Amino acid sequence: MKILLMNSARTWGGTEKWTRMAAETLAEEHEVCLAYRREIIGNRFTVKKYRLPCLSHIDLYTLFRLVQIIRKERIDVIIPTKRKDYLLAGLAARACGITGILRLGIRRRLTIPLIHRLIYHTLPDGIIVNAEKIRQDLLLSQFMREENIKVIYNGVDTGTLERLGRPPVEKPYPFLVATAGVLTNRKGHDFLIRGFSRFLKLSPGIDAGLIIMGEGPKKEELQNLATELGVGERVVFTGFADNPYPWMATSDIFAMTSRNEGISNALLEAMYFENVPVSTLAGGTAELVVDGENGFLVEYGDEMQLAGIFLRVAENPALRRTIGMAARNTVVTGFTLAVMKRELNEFCIQKKKRKSPW
Repeated sequence: MKILLMNSARTWGGTEKWTRMAAETLAEEHEVCLAYRREIIGNRFTVKKYRLPCLSHIDLYTLFRLVQIIRKERIDVIIPTKRKDYLLAGLAARACGITGILRLGIRRRLTIPLIHRLIYHTLPDGIIVNAEKIRQDLLLSQFMREENIKVIYNGVDTGTLERLGRPPVEKPYPFLVATAGVLTNRKGHDFLIRGFSRFLKLSPGIDAGLIIMGEGPKKEELQNLATELGVGERVVFTGFADNPYPWMATSDIFAMTSRNEGISNALLEAMYFENVPVSTLAGGTAELVVDGENGFLVEYGDEMQLAGIFLRVAENPALRRTIGMAARNTVVTGFTLAVMKRELNEFCIQKKKRKSPW
């Protein structure tokens, strides 16, 4: 089977990491190509690549080039992974008579009936989501078909984590909270910084720090917020971390405080390193974290609840170890790359059977 993955992102993030994992695992059994926009994405892939302009949702030149690539490479399945690419990939798939499967990793309500019916129902042969909650949201639209939506949880490449995560960095603070993600409003770093500030006020005797890995348009604003709250010296902005795993291997808590999410790759990876996961009830996180058993869940915006969780974990090393081990076990038993590969492969084959233009 010949598969074309498409990702027009301008920056590297969770969706791009999933796209690379999918490309690498599928390439073990199939011929895989990538259509991309920026070199920051393309440079991280080892499969055959095509750079396209992807200027808009309906960039006719990009559509023309996609059709050329599909015919040249005799592609069987195209998988777009960014919202901007869904329409272009869907139209190209229809024009060439091949299978189109879009991948969605965040909750999305379909509120524009005519357009969304075309993009999510008429054009694609299937949809991959990484959380049951996302699937349920899609099914709120009457035109969506249940059998076309497949939940495939993100997989963790434990071998790569072990290789890249050792040795851990030297701990800058005895108690360390970490997070990773693009610095945008959706990721809720402002909420995290406010909660961290309240935590320090609850117990000023605890020597704690917060590591924020990532770049984005909100960086300066977040730095100013930390300074205004009097915690500027304890909040470290590392910038984009191509290898965040040595930090994950040394931190005590990994906080994911997004407003909206699917199931975060970074959260899964940190759990493998026995971090205590603390996450908002965003997207499908509750399908991964059971509050009080393998992590903690918090309502977005509840700074005192977040601070209280940090304090509880900081004051109780035994609890920290118990929850951390349970978090790792959750990943090892249910969120491996092998499971993701098998389910992704099966879904592509299932959908391809209905179309075979070559």
